[in-house]
Amino acid sequence: MSQVTADPVAQGISEALNEVKFSRFHFRAIVTAGMGFFTSAYDLCVIGTAAALIDPIWHLQAADTSLLVAASLAATFVGAFVFGRLADVIGRKSIYGIEAILMSIGAIGSAFCPSLIWLVVFRVIMGFGIGGDYPLSAVIMSEYANRKDRGKMVGMVFSCQALGFLAGPLLAVLLLAAGVGHDLAWRILLGAGAIPSLAVILLRRTMPESPRWQARVSGNKYGAAADMAQYTRGLASVTHVNGRDPRINAPLSKYAVTLIGTAGAWFALDYAFYGNSVCMPLIMKGIDPTADLLANLAWGAVIFGAFAVPGYIGAFMFADKIGRKRLQILGFIMMAVSFGAIGLFPQVASSFGLFVVLFGLSFFFTQFGPNVTTFILAAELFPVNQRTTGHGISAGIGKVGACLGVFAFPWLNAQLGVYHALLFAAGFAVLGMLLTLLIKEPAGKSLEHISGEDEAMQDTIAPIKSRRASSMAA
Repeated sequence: MSQVTADPVAQGISEALNEVKFSRFHFRAIVTAGMGFFTSAYDLCVIGTAAALIDPIWHLQAADTSLLVAASLAATFVGAFVFGRLADVIGRKSIYGIEAILMSIGAIGSAFCPSLIWLVVFRVIMGFGIGGDYPLSAVIMSEYANRKDRGKMVGMVFSCQALGFLAGPLLAVLLLAAGVGHDLAWRILLGAGAIPSLAVILLRRTMPESPRWQARVSGNKYGAAADMAQYTRGLASVTHVNGRDPRINAPLSKYAVTLIGTAGAWFALDYAFYGNSVCMPLIMKGIDPTADLLANLAWGAVIFGAFAVPGYIGAFMFADKIGRKRLQILGFIMMAVSFGAIGLFPQVASSFGLFVVLFGLSFFFTQFGPNVTTFILAAELFPVNQRTTGHGISAGIGKVGACLGVFAFPWLNAQLGVYHALLFAAGFAVLGMLLTLLIKEPAGKSLEHISGEDEAMQDTIAPIKSRRASSMAA
């Protein structure tokens, strides 16, 4: 390993961001990234409720419903890969906002669809945009965050998902309780997703390029220092900036084990989480077949609000204190215990209250654990030139698990019953716990230290300086 010191200005920019206190500019970044994530969560989850409303109108088959629910998740897989790679190659700002435009188009188009095939088409457009939002929102926040509070900041962005998931069933309950017909209700539900995504487009386009990416990938130290000083209003700044220096070029293959850990754990998590969240009306129907759709939606909202929302809050409050890795392992273990208890002891369902508590605990520990931490970890463990790529691959593989969950859960429920379906979810939670052991704990460490990118930059600078020295000697 070369002993050449990495570019001091690039290090200075990183250090300024690492040590600045939690300030107003951090909150602006959280709102900017979090509003898009609220929209992503709303759009992904509301389709389960919309499908239940559409079913008796369009006379959907089981395969039709699964296709409708999985279409956006499959597109999310592709979008996360494509946008993740583009953001590392051409910059975060260059494409930040494009994904929100796609989400808006998808939501508006979905509201006016005349048939299933057109609804699937617009859900695919929307899903492609949602996929891009995962790596961009996570990495933009992690690269502006300080070392001490990074887990809390990135976790707060992701926790906007809780509001998005809760907004769908609540809006559905209000519409149905007000007597709105099913054909109009599902259109309002899907079209409403365009409102927050349209609101956030301008906000995102006015956000500057990530200073870390500019200084370490594009080599534009002057622009990086100027943008950082302006956006933080001078709270984070460096001086003596001039010229361009060699760019970091760390290969993703060097981080293969980390990628298996982040992507694999996310895959396992999303199977259980989306299978249970999107299919919530189906689960509640399996427990109480006499309840109508309005009652099932209301119970789903109560369970999510009472158990999941506190889990999100607890996760971002303690991510830096407990550590992301330990929080993720704890969450997976408790998910497996909760799902396993329901699946192995069907008599639990004879007491609706006991079922609600156990199923609610699974939602609490999903959030107070892997649903939040997989998002945070994938935004921290890769070097700056591969950060959105690594996060995009991880999020994309996660959505493969989500697709599997929304296809498998209804089939398992129909063939074996809701209890066996939850046992499969418990098995995936155990798998996620084991894969988490492959990753490092980044809490309390700088992005540059945990990813090893300063060492990678040294390897890049050393031969260039050596060539310069040889040229001068000649």
